[in-house]
Amino acid sequence: MIGIFKQKNQGNALILLLYALALKFPFFLHPEKYVVNEGDNYIYNILVGFIDSLSGGSPLVYAVLAFLLLFMQATLLNRISNSLKLLPRSNFLVGMSYILVTSLVHEWNLFSAPLVVNSLLVWIYYRLTNLYNNNNPKTAIFNVSMLVGLLPLIYSPALVFLVLLMFAIVVTRPFRITEWLVALLGFTTPYYFLFVLLYLAGQWSWHKVIPPISFHLPRLPASLWITGGIFFMVLPFLIGAWYAQSNLGKMLIQVRKCWSLLLVLLIVSVLIILVNPGNNYLHWLPVVLPLALFHAAAYYYLPGKWFPVLLHWVIFAFVIMLHYTVHT
Repeated sequence: MIGIFKQKNQGNALILLLYALALKFPFFLHPEKYVVNEGDNYIYNILVGFIDSLSGGSPLVYAVLAFLLLFMQATLLNRISNSLKLLPRSNFLVGMSYILVTSLVHEWNLFSAPLVVNSLLVWIYYRLTNLYNNNNPKTAIFNVSMLVGLLPLIYSPALVFLVLLMFAIVVTRPFRITEWLVALLGFTTPYYFLFVLLYLAGQWSWHKVIPPISFHLPRLPASLWITGGIFFMVLPFLIGAWYAQSNLGKMLIQVRKCWSLLLVLLIVSVLIILVNPGNNYLHWLPVVLPLALFHAAAYYYLPGKWFPVLLHWVIFAFVIMLHYTVHT
């Protein structure tokens, strides 16, 4: 499987779809409704209400939507990785890694606010990487800042991604006060329009838009399956990070900046674990996006033929046991 996805072949898109169906099929056999989390915010609640009104609250509809979002995120992230040349040759390893990593925890395959946030986060990362040589930087900064401003209105702990936006501007742009003011304007624009709509509708309330935020230490693993999932997230990440660091000297400056931004995305995504953690591991989901790229680097750079294949199939077997035995 590693050898297949290591090549850029148009037929690999279909193989990736079959790969995703093989891992996610139990969620169609035993569909579950959306997950309610402490950080769910105004836009997400409206979205769920709209879907409920159309589907009658059918769990199967939410299972299909969750699968489509995950597959779309995997293919888009893979396309972005190839476009930015994060790895020396174009491949489908990033898409494969994203599908595999999101399968390590049961809740990550269910429709939720963090899952919707990840869809925007993929696009935000790509927009941030394009700030470096942009011919119209103020427009680009405003657009990406507005997307970042939407995230907390979907899932309130996503407010921490404002740190990612600030770091990206510092790294990719020379300091210009006007660009920072444009970024502030873009970030606050979604709140401005939402405040106006709520005021005109007579539903103005701070708690509807900005719910309370609390900080807690991460939850300890509740089972051996969670512990195993965390282990299989960390091990390929450490391998991929080591090889990515070793090969930075061979990369163009722009590609190095993309990897640096990816590392910051990972750090900020880890911070979100401390905000309104709730009673499950759903708030860990944004971490998967940068992790998938480091996992892909591990599969790409590992020497020899058998070790990357063995690593993949061990994780694959773990996921199969998790979803086909534990949660069925």
